[in-house]
Amino acid sequence: MSTEQAQPVRSIKLAAFFDILPLSIAVIPWGILCGSLAIQVGLSPLQSQLMSLLVFAGAAQLSALTLTGASAGIATILGSTAVISSRHLLYSATFRSHAMGLPLHHKMLMAFLLTDEMFAVTENKRKELGYFPLYYALISGATFYAIWNLSTLAGIVAGTSIPNLESLGLEFAIAATFIAMVVPNIQSSPVLVAVLVSACCAVLFHKLEVPNDLLLSALVGMVVGYCLDKESD
Repeated sequence: MSTEQAQPVRSIKLAAFFDILPLSIAVIPWGILCGSLAIQVGLSPLQSQLMSLLVFAGAAQLSALTLTGASAGIATILGSTAVISSRHLLYSATFRSHAMGLPLHHKMLMAFLLTDEMFAVTENKRKELGYFPLYYALISGATFYAIWNLSTLAGIVAGTSIPNLESLGLEFAIAATFIAMVVPNIQSSPVLVAVLVSACCAVLFHKLEVPNDLLLSALVGMVVGYCLDKESD
C-alpha cells in the first residue's frame, strides 16, 4: 500500500476542499469582473461562460478581454496570453517528476486544473506530507474551477443588468489573492529579498512603461534570490 493510500482518502478530499476554499472565495470578485467585462466587450453570455469553462486562466482572460475591447489583433492577444501564462512552465516543471508515472488522463486533468492557487496549496501539502498527493491536487483544482465558473456566471448576470461594474474596484482581488499566496512562503532572507526586489522593479518598470514589466520584474527577483541563496550555502 502506498503512502497516499495509507492516508484516509476522505481526509485528503476534505483537506483539499478547505485548503483551497479561502483562495477560491478571494477570487470571486475577479471572476465577477471577468464575466461582466466579457459582456461589455461584446461577447454573448454563452461565449462569456465558455471562456471560463474552456480557458480557465483569470489573468489571461482579463488581458484578452481588455485587448479585445481595444480592438487588438489576434497575434497581440495570443502573445499577451503566452507571456502571462509562462509562469505555468515553472509550476509544471516542479510537478513533472511526480506526474511522470501517472496515466495520461490524470496528466491532462492536472495540466488543465493547474493554477497559481492549486499549485500553492498542493506544493505546501506535498512538503507537509513528504509525497505528492494526487487526489489532493485534483480536488483542490476542481473546487477552484467550480467556484471560478460560478463567479463568472454571477458576473455575466451582473454585466447585463449593472452598468460600469468595473468601477467598483473588483480588480483588487487579483493583487490580494497573489499576496495571500506569496506571504506565507516567505520563510528565508533570499526569498524575502527576491519578493521585495520584484515588487520594486514592478513599480519602477511600470512607471517607465517597460514592455512586459511584470515578467521582467519576476525574472530580476528570481535571479537576485538565486544568487543570495547560493551565497548562503
